[in-house]
Amino acid sequence: MAEKIPNTQEKDQKSILSYFWDLPNICSLAGLGCTLLAIYFIILGIYSAAMIGMIWAVAFDWADGLIARRMKGRTGSDQLFGGQLDVLIDIVSYGVTPAILLMSYGNFEPAYLPGAFFMLAAGVMRLSYFSTFGLAGGSRYTGLAIDNNNIAIVFLFLFEGLFSTGLFAIILYATGLGLAALNISKIKTPKLSGNPVNVVLLAAYTLLMSALYGWKLL
Repeated sequence: MAEKIPNTQEKDQKSILSYFWDLPNICSLAGLGCTLLAIYFIILGIYSAAMIGMIWAVAFDWADGLIARRMKGRTGSDQLFGGQLDVLIDIVSYGVTPAILLMSYGNFEPAYLPGAFFMLAAGVMRLSYFSTFGLAGGSRYTGLAIDNNNIAIVFLFLFEGLFSTGLFAIILYATGLGLAALNISKIKTPKLSGNPVNVVLLAAYTLLMSALYGWKLL
């Protein structure tokens, strides 16, 4: 990894397995599980189920930070480990998953590979930039935070049935490229996940999307 990790004396280091029992990490891993389910259903072409997995991945991602900030007694290494875990999971949830979604919806035609690569590359560049420089002014992101990609795509798929498969594939392609461009842009956006009110709003959005897509699956 390019990012420097502070040295920790060996006697102070915990085992890897001990971090499984840290509540924020459990929440992060639950989000990773939702992402795995989303990828599974994307490959099967069951996109309504995939959307449920994608939005729950965001919900768990936001929740882990809120839980971590409210927990007492977490050490610096606990926070560092949780931060690294969060970034790695974000790459899968918001970089790899939307890229696979685009290729799957395009029947894995070669024409969708450049778009998928740009989305994935923008995602990892965006996360690397954040890991290096953090929040601008301590409160704002530089570029659109990539968790917004899932939120937008899940909303977009509500209208899939209004278009032919070919036309919606083009719309999805354009949307993915647009979101990727925003991810690596210079725009400043607020850290929505840091506000408990926004977490509640996301929870309501997650439940609503789950109900709508669950109904479509019936």
